Amino acid sequence: MDLKRINDHVSVSGQIQPEDVATLKDLGFVAIVNNRPDGESPDQPEGAEIEAAAKAAGLAYHAIPLGREGVNPELVANTKAVLEGSNGPVFCYCRSGTRSTTLWALSQAGEAPAEEIISQAAEAGYDMSHLAGYLGRT
Repeated sequence: MDLKRINDHVSVSGQIQPEDVATLKDLGFVAIVNNRPDGESPDQPEGAEIEAAAKAAGLAYHAIPLGREGVNPELVANTKAVLEGSNGPVFCYCRSGTRSTTLWALSQAGEAPAEEIISQAAEAGYDMSHLAGYLGRT
């Protein structure tokens, strides 16, 4: 698991395994967001496996899969609701962390200046500069 911290409230990574959930709990995360649709890769665990491990560890689990259909307002709103409703750090994952970072960035539009959102993503290794026009104020 290659965990990348966006800010104090959100971290992202590529695909995790059920056994990674205990580590996430130990690191202080309170929720896991799965941004990867099931069935993208034959070696990928089903979301239900991660969900079961999260629940067993006492972590909230949210499935907000971003697939080939692309980003839509519902995905962004669901991401924002999870982030605002979580009482502590949230861990999001997909195949590489890019989709998770994209949904986080779009959920922050209007909440922070675009350059701050882009900078936080860049510090974690994700280029979100192409979203500048969607992120609002600069």
